[in-house]
Amino acid sequence: MKPVRYKRMYPAGFFVIQIFVRSNFTDMAQGLLIQERLMRQTIQELVERYQNSLYAVAFNVCKNQQDAEDAVQDTFLQYYNSKKEFESEQHIRAWLIRVAINKAKNMNLSFWRKNKTSLEDYMETLVFETPESEHLFETVMGLPEKYRIVIHLFYYEDYSVREIGEILKISESNVKVRLSRGRMLLRETLKEEWDDDK
Repeated sequence: MKPVRYKRMYPAGFFVIQIFVRSNFTDMAQGLLIQERLMRQTIQELVERYQNSLYAVAFNVCKNQQDAEDAVQDTFLQYYNSKKEFESEQHIRAWLIRVAINKAKNMNLSFWRKNKTSLEDYMETLVFETPESEHLFETVMGLPEKYRIVIHLFYYEDYSVREIGEILKISESNVKVRLSRGRMLLRETLKEEWDDDK
């Protein structure tokens, strides 16, 4: 009597891992790393995870709700159409932010800017925890673009100086200078307003 063979279901990538295990245990970690690099996230996962932060970054650049939405949509389309392979989740996030910033800058340069929404109109759609946080947001939005983007990435997206440099393709020292100058401008603006209130 022959033994009964059962059909086994294996998770995706099981055989790739098995080949590495059988061939050489020391190469297994490297094989898993290679397999992870080849993985790409689905658009739906990325939209759920990053849509809001990409929108915030794009709005920081173009200060226009419609253009920011278009920049985010174009960012996801570029990801979908690209064949780029990513090393990690952080790599995907940084790439998406870099593309969103570039798309928003391109929107600013375009001749046709449709359905402009003023900062005041957009502010009415946001919900802030305190009046102070709303005022701080308005003040940050009033900064020049190069300081506004760095401050947003550092304080709102929790990126390190090194990561911001990689995203914006500038040196770490340049990031530090922009952060310092942006903070100084914020401090001066807020101090003037506080002095006026006295």
